[in-house]
Amino acid sequence: MSHQDPAFTAPGRFWRGNLHTHSTRSDGVLSPEEVCRRYKAEGYDFIALTDHFVGLFGYPITDTLPMRDAGFTTILGAELHSGAMANGELWHILAVGLPAGFAPSQTPSFVPVAGQETGPEIAARAVAAGAFVAIAHPQWSGLTLADARSITAAHAVEIYNHGCAMGCDRPDGAAIADLLLTEGRRLTLIATDDAHFSEPDHFGGWVMVKAEANTPEALLAALKAGHFYSTQGPELRDVRIEGDKLIVDCSAAVSVVALGHGTGAKAVHGHSMTRAEVPLERLNNSPWVRAAVIDAAGKRAWSNPIWTGAEGKNPRVAG
Repeated sequence: MSHQDPAFTAPGRFWRGNLHTHSTRSDGVLSPEEVCRRYKAEGYDFIALTDHFVGLFGYPITDTLPMRDAGFTTILGAELHSGAMANGELWHILAVGLPAGFAPSQTPSFVPVAGQETGPEIAARAVAAGAFVAIAHPQWSGLTLADARSITAAHAVEIYNHGCAMGCDRPDGAAIADLLLTEGRRLTLIATDDAHFSEPDHFGGWVMVKAEANTPEALLAALKAGHFYSTQGPELRDVRIEGDKLIVDCSAAVSVVALGHGTGAKAVHGHSMTRAEVPLERLNNSPWVRAAVIDAAGKRAWSNPIWTGAEGKNPRVAG
């Protein structure tokens, strides 16, 4: 039986974008115009400028419409904050594709206050407003599995956050993502910068989104459909399951890994591999399989999970 990642079968071409960015409208160093100029100059096709949606900054949904042109576009969004996680700190929820008039939360600053929306509530409200919603930087946030489970409206988890990598060595979202996938949550995985331009926190992790046009509407629809992959540099050209193997076509890599539920994983290694066939026996008939590709510089790329419909060894499906 064959299953292919839809990112490689969907019509269109791949567009490079950053989904998590800050400017002087919140705690970033550069103006929105300069942030957009730098991403465009670096070769990005689009960004979402996602300033912190708190009263301290006037609940900004930063207007980037004037920065769009024939070769570069923007998606309106914000990093939403409301309610407390298990550690008592404020939620950070990425919302890409918000309407300009999205209603403010009761979040005056970065400290939780009584009576405000919970994290799950504001995430659900953003999805209802049309946004693509992701759980931001799980490792940096100190997110518990119970916290993550509660955000039932999310489309994705940040598997890599470059700002958190550079600023505090807490870049990772893979552990939380894989636990949720193992419970049956059909989530996708995004890599982002979380750029503030106050340190080398930019141009380090991005999404490659497959769409027929570089427009906010087409990109947003593709993100929601899972027609993308995430990377720090390596290029994915095809990811598919054929029989008992995961087949990955990619730019030159030294390791290609298949990951599934629980402890299921298997890697193959080599030199300048542009194609790898990874046997899936050790994935214990996982109902989902995702690929990770690592190049000689240690840079990674991640596919979204391919759902096979298989019955895993110990599957647990969340409600």
